[in-house]
Amino acid sequence: MEHFLLLLGTGIVGGMINAIAGGGAIIMYPALLASGLSPIVANATSSLVVWPGSVTSAYGYRRDLKKVSKGFLWLALPCLFGSIIGAAILVNTNPATFEALAPWLVLSAVVLLATQSRLHRWLSGQSKKRKIHWHTMPLIYAAVFPLAIYGGFFGVGFGLMMLAVLGFSGLKNIYQMNGVKNLCGIVMAVVATIYFSRAGLIDYGSGAIMATGTAIGGITGAKLTHKVSAHLVHDLTVIIGFIIALVLIVKA
Repeated sequence: MEHFLLLLGTGIVGGMINAIAGGGAIIMYPALLASGLSPIVANATSSLVVWPGSVTSAYGYRRDLKKVSKGFLWLALPCLFGSIIGAAILVNTNPATFEALAPWLVLSAVVLLATQSRLHRWLSGQSKKRKIHWHTMPLIYAAVFPLAIYGGFFGVGFGLMMLAVLGFSGLKNIYQMNGVKNLCGIVMAVVATIYFSRAGLIDYGSGAIMATGTAIGGITGAKLTHKVSAHLVHDLTVIIGFIIALVLIVKA
C-alpha cells in the first residue's frame, strides 16, 4: 500500500511539474528506485510512466498546438530513430555501469533544470525575433536526433534540452514549445517502451500505477499552467532534485 501511494502520488506531482515547468522525471525516477526496482529497470519503466502524462499534457496545450506549423510534426522521425538507438544502448549497457552512472545523470539534469528560468527568458526573447527560414527546420531535425538518442537512453532532462532547441524554431511562445515538446516526448517514450518491453526491462505493475498518476497530473498541470507560478514550481523541483541527486550519489 505504501508503494502504491508513493508511485501514484509521485506520478501525479511529476505529471503536473512536467506540464507546468518541466523536470518531473527528476522525482519520478527516484520514486521507482524507492519502490524496489533496480536502476536500469527503473529507468526503462520511466519510459512507460512518462508518455500518458505527455499525452494528456499535449491535449491540454491543444489550442496552442493548432497554431503550430505542420512541419513540426516531422520531428517525430528523428525522435523515432534516435530513441531506438538510445534504447538499444541502454539494453546493452552493463547494469553495474549504469547504476554507477545514473546518480550523476540525475545531478546533471538537476543542474540543467536550475538554469531553466534563464532558458525561458531567453526563449521568450528568441520567439519574438526568430522566423522560420528554408534552412531552419532541417537544422532543428538534425539537433533533435542526438537529443532523442539521449532520451531513449535516459529521459531525465530531455524536455529541457528540447525546449532549448525549439528556441531557434520560430515558435511564438513557450506554450507552443511545450506542446511540441510533449508531442516529441510521446513518440520517444512510446518507442522506448516497446523496445524495453521486448527486452524484459519494464516493471508493468509499478509503471501502471505511476502512469495513472502522470496522466492525471499532465492534464491538471496543463490546465493550471496559466494560473500557477511556473517559477515557484521550478524552484521547489530544483531543491528537491538536488537533495535526491546527493542522496543517490552517497548511496552509489
